Amino acid sequence: MSTQRRRAARWPVIVLVVAGLYFLLPMVASLEFSLRDVHNTHSFAAWGRLLSYPGLLDTLFTSLWVAFGTVALTLLLMVPTVSWVHLRRPKLKRFVEGISLLPLVIPPIVLVNGVLVVFQDAPEIVNGTPLILVFEYVILALPFTYRTLDAGLSAIPLATLVEAARGLGASWPVVLLRVVLPNIRTAVLGAALLNLALVMGEYTLSSILLMQTFPVWMVSTGRTDAGVSVAVSLLSLLIVFVLLFLLSIVSGRRTRELRPFTPSAS
Repeated sequence: MSTQRRRAARWPVIVLVVAGLYFLLPMVASLEFSLRDVHNTHSFAAWGRLLSYPGLLDTLFTSLWVAFGTVALTLLLMVPTVSWVHLRRPKLKRFVEGISLLPLVIPPIVLVNGVLVVFQDAPEIVNGTPLILVFEYVILALPFTYRTLDAGLSAIPLATLVEAARGLGASWPVVLLRVVLPNIRTAVLGAALLNLALVMGEYTLSSILLMQTFPVWMVSTGRTDAGVSVAVSLLSLLIVFVLLFLLSIVSGRRTRELRPFTPSAS
C-alpha cells in the first residue's frame, strides 16, 4: 500500500512539471529568438529597437485603459446579475448561461456591426474612439465572466449569508459589498484576469474597427521586424503577469479593509 501511495503521490508532481515545461519552453524559445541577430549571435538589439518604435507607449496605454474599463463594466454588470440569479431565479441559470455563451458562436463582424448599430446615435466620444471597444469586449468577456462568477457563488452558502445579513438590517448594497464580494474575491480576481488577458491579446475586433491598440500595433510591427515582434509578444505576457500580481496585492489589501460580514446572534 505504501508503494502504491508513493506512486500515486508522484503523479501530481509529474503533471505539474509537464505543464510547466509546456508553458515555459515556448517562452524560452521565443526569448532566445528575440535575442538572436543576423550573425546568429545573441544581443539585445531587437529589444533596443523595440523601445524606439513609434506608437508603442500610445497603443499600450490605450489597451490598458480599455482593459480596465472592460473589467470594471463587466464586473459591475455581472456580479449583481449572477448573484440575483442565484438568489431569486435559480431556474433561469441555464437560460442566462446560454445567453452568456452566445459571443462564442457569433462571428466578430456580426458583433461589431451589432454594437455599431446600437451606438450609432451615441456621442462622438463613443463612436470612432477606443471607448467603443469597451462595450465590444464586455460582450466577448461574458462567457468567461459568467462561468467564473457562477463557480464562485456556487461554492458558498449564498442564500444563508444573505438572509442572515438582511435579517440583521444590512441593506442590499452592504450585502453585496460586505457579504458577497469578500466571499467570492477569488472568482472576481479570476474574472478580472481573464478580461485583462482577453483585451491585451484581442486583435480581430480592434482591427475591424480600425483602432490602434497594442495587439494591432504588434501585428503591424511584426510584418517588418520578426525579432521585435517576438519581443513585443514576450512584453505583453510580462504585462499580464505584472497586472495579475498587482491585482492580487490590491485584492488582498481590499479584503483586509472590507472584512466579510459575519452575522452574529448577539
